Amino acid sequence: MRNWRARLTPVQQRTYDRSASITDIPLTPPLPLLEATRALQDALAADDHRRVESLAQTIVNHICWQLKVRPVRVQIQGIRPSNRRGELHGLYTHDGHTQQNTVIRVWMRTAKRGQVVAFRTFLRTLLHEVCHHLDYEYFHLRESYHTEGFFQRESSLFRALLQQPEQRTQQPRPSLSAMVRDILAGRGQQNEKSEHDQ
Repeated sequence: MRNWRARLTPVQQRTYDRSASITDIPLTPPLPLLEATRALQDALAADDHRRVESLAQTIVNHICWQLKVRPVRVQIQGIRPSNRRGELHGLYTHDGHTQQNTVIRVWMRTAKRGQVVAFRTFLRTLLHEVCHHLDYEYFHLRESYHTEGFFQRESSLFRALLQQPEQRTQQPRPSLSAMVRDILAGRGQQNEKSEHDQ
């Protein structure tokens, strides 16, 4: 990373350093976003291309709405393009002038076997491309670089979307054996108190 940074101009280096310093995206996902994320897993398992694209667009829309940035169009493609260097998982095309030409593309099938991509891999790829969009629209960076901070931002979105709503708002319930132990302990204290009062 440092060697690559050294090849940048001073202006680009400042953008790179700012990107590296931002490690989190302040997103509290609403229930519809969490539901769309869970539904995406089922749509991938069912190999339902149209539903996958619709849910991916819903997820991206909710993230953009929550952060008050303009949404970006999502296109879900079939088999990943590949060459000797590997497979292309996703692509963000940015046009600062027209929203129509700003697009997120994610491929849902592996290049070698044509299999549907695993849910977590697909979701992380989608969020990776969303992070490129947020670099321009939310953080107002001149460029979107793959800095350490960029990957931390991607991970923060990934963790937020995989949380269950009840885990964020409620304490875990005690086990049955712990409840019985507390009841018996309470009864023992009551018996001691009544013997002391007599």
